[in-house]
Amino acid sequence: MPPPPHDFDAIYAEGTPAWDIGRPQPAFGHLATAGELVGRVLDVGCGTGEHALMAASLGYEAVGVDMSVRAIELAKAKATERGVEARFVVADALRLVDLGEQFDSVLDCGLFHVLDDGERERYVGSLAEVVPQGGRYHMLCFSERQPGDWGPRRVTQDEIRVAFSTGWRIESIESAVIDLTWDPAGALAWQLAATHK
Repeated sequence: MPPPPHDFDAIYAEGTPAWDIGRPQPAFGHLATAGELVGRVLDVGCGTGEHALMAASLGYEAVGVDMSVRAIELAKAKATERGVEARFVVADALRLVDLGEQFDSVLDCGLFHVLDDGERERYVGSLAEVVPQGGRYHMLCFSERQPGDWGPRRVTQDEIRVAFSTGWRIESIESAVIDLTWDPAGALAWQLAATHK
């Protein structure tokens, strides 16, 4: 039987995934250095935690969540090894309300593009439950301009606009790149900034 979709524990068990580059994505690094992060930071679908660790190292209270137990174990080990105060929790991005917390800034690198249409709707609703009015959501996802059929589903700007059409104000959707372990050119991406209304 094939593994269930999104069986990321199995992917981590096979070795280092393509997205686990051992540092923050440059696009999110630029956000942080430009002062675009505010308040409490949530790294959703955090993998091994680079973006939560980046935020925490800059003095933000940061939480990383992922459904992969293995990814969270690796993230906790990185935090200990680096002496960084970030918290990591195994949690479902479609049920963020279960955390019982609110976040002013959310970072999502590569979660949105693995969700199917129904999951996307639930995910956006889940975000709305933990991001107060005025809170910001920053996303990197594969773009339909990326050639080939390997990796996750490609996403169009229109799909992003539809997904965030209710309750969110889209500030910008810009061309970006997601760095990968095996391709120095990375993957063509969209970078979204949206504010919860």
